[in-house]
Amino acid sequence: MKVQKQSDIKSYRASGFIGDYQRLVRETVIPYQYEVLCDRAGTEKSHVIDNFRNAAAALRGEDTGDGFYGMVFQDSDAAKWLEAAAYSLACQPDAELERRADELISLIASAQDKDGYINTCFTIKDRDRRWQNLLEGHEMYCSGHLFEAGAAYYEATGKRELLEVCLKNAAHIYERFVTDGTPGYPGHPEIELALMKLYRVSGDERCRELAEHFVNVRGVDPDYYVKERRARNWTVWGNNAEDGGYQQSDMPVRRQSDAKGHAVRAVYLYTAMADIASETGDSELAAACQRLWDSITQRRMYVTGGIGSTVHGEAFSVDFDLPSDTAYAESCASVGLMFFASRMLEGRVDAAYADIMELAFYNTVLAGMARDGRSFYYVNPLESIRGIAGIAPTQRHCIPQRPSWYACACCPPNIARTIMSFGKYAYGESGDTAFCHLCAAGEVSLENGISFSCETAYPFGDTVTYRIRKGGRIAVRIPRWSRQTALTLNGQPADAEIRDGYAYTAVSEGDVLAVKLDMHPRTVYPSARIPALSGEVCIMRGALVYCFESLDNGGDVLGLSLTGGSITECEAEELKGVTALSVPAVRRETSEELYSDAPPKQEKYTATAIPYFCRANRGETDMRVYLPYV
Repeated sequence: MKVQKQSDIKSYRASGFIGDYQRLVRETVIPYQYEVLCDRAGTEKSHVIDNFRNAAAALRGEDTGDGFYGMVFQDSDAAKWLEAAAYSLACQPDAELERRADELISLIASAQDKDGYINTCFTIKDRDRRWQNLLEGHEMYCSGHLFEAGAAYYEATGKRELLEVCLKNAAHIYERFVTDGTPGYPGHPEIELALMKLYRVSGDERCRELAEHFVNVRGVDPDYYVKERRARNWTVWGNNAEDGGYQQSDMPVRRQSDAKGHAVRAVYLYTAMADIASETGDSELAAACQRLWDSITQRRMYVTGGIGSTVHGEAFSVDFDLPSDTAYAESCASVGLMFFASRMLEGRVDAAYADIMELAFYNTVLAGMARDGRSFYYVNPLESIRGIAGIAPTQRHCIPQRPSWYACACCPPNIARTIMSFGKYAYGESGDTAFCHLCAAGEVSLENGISFSCETAYPFGDTVTYRIRKGGRIAVRIPRWSRQTALTLNGQPADAEIRDGYAYTAVSEGDVLAVKLDMHPRTVYPSARIPALSGEVCIMRGALVYCFESLDNGGDVLGLSLTGGSITECEAEELKGVTALSVPAVRRETSEELYSDAPPKQEKYTATAIPYFCRANRGETDMRVYLPYV
């Protein structure tokens, strides 16, 4: 059963680093992305708003205008935008934002069929193909994102219009797949985790039952998608119905051990599995989740928290296949890894889960958005060399600069909603305890009555101070990377119980609990089992992975090798408020010959490293996370 839960979306008011990012999303990203949805931003066409408008017209028997445009899952962009807007409204009222959201919700409601079905692609142009292609159709994927938005908007505003749309749609799906017993399960898992959220805000047991149903039947008939494909004469992309591993459907979920297939789909599925396991006390399901967690974090994850190493299918590869230059590491996949970690924490409070949640957020998730909030990365390689990245056939997906939008735009709104809901991941609670999973400056007021403020310059500062307004017990994560951590209560060493990486301390009103973390930069050595990284190292400081850009290093990073020695803090051009690092290195001269018998001359050099999430913000440049070590 659950040992703790995520904090409510209204429990946290951010300041500091997270507050700055939330302000950026609230003031820039959310308005900008709304203009994109309306096709008014001068970016890649979205057509999301018009799709809903045209679907509503189709249901009324009217002309559908210019029809449907976009990916089969285009509706989900609107849902994720609404979810980000909901979290923003929970943090800070905004009448204009709420008005826009309410208008979009009413438009979405008008596009819902009388039986509860809602999907603009199939409503506009393929009405007779509803539910025929679960493998590729993304109907339940879109519903899932709508359910997440409906739950969040109800929690933030108390308004029920979108919630009722969601419940009606969930009832329609329940009737088809549970009551009527129609076989099948989603090709792209997402609805499962969303149904659990919808269940918690609505109390509708059918939502929980439907989530459990889709998890329980997945892979029981590993040939389901093959049979489905044979029964129809059309496809969306021509996905291989026989590749059960790619669909996470080659065996029942309780027997799965290796994270494989499409990385985003995988971690969305595992999130739901972990949620259901902790909700129901299903030890067999929990054990499967732990095996899959270990598969990801011990054998198939980048040092940045990126997952899904191959462009082929946006998927996991095999153990220790983690190349830097061709890495896929989709931003959405790291968002999903945060989801999975958060749900694992609800079943067992262990710093190992929160450490990974932090790693994914501060590196890959944040790297997916430029610091001005107006361009985005889908893919997050650990090396980008001009003339090769984005050009060579093996690296066309590794574009050196963030585009302003994408035809497949799942990542930008996903990043926005994650930043705006950061408090749900940073803080949790049980009956008598406040859990501080991540360091996040701001005001915290939990449902169990405990309240406090958090003051910190994290992720660059090394001190986190909690000022208690209403006491109880507070459990603070001690990150594994912090070799020396000091905990004080009112200026004296705290009498804390350390358990599974958390320090549990009883606190009272007026107490000041301070945590001093070891933020000394450190050299990180990859496993010798990762062939792509033989003889290479990277640099970390706290939770942040650092990278080397040619802009800071004399126009060249390929000739650099690290030598060991004292790493000191410095500043990087045009990156205000960011701690850069001076790293002892040598630079080899560049030979004009392709191969040479003569060893290259080299000289001592002080290299400059910046946080990986700040990469590609100052124009085109070469970038490497790993460098040779001599």
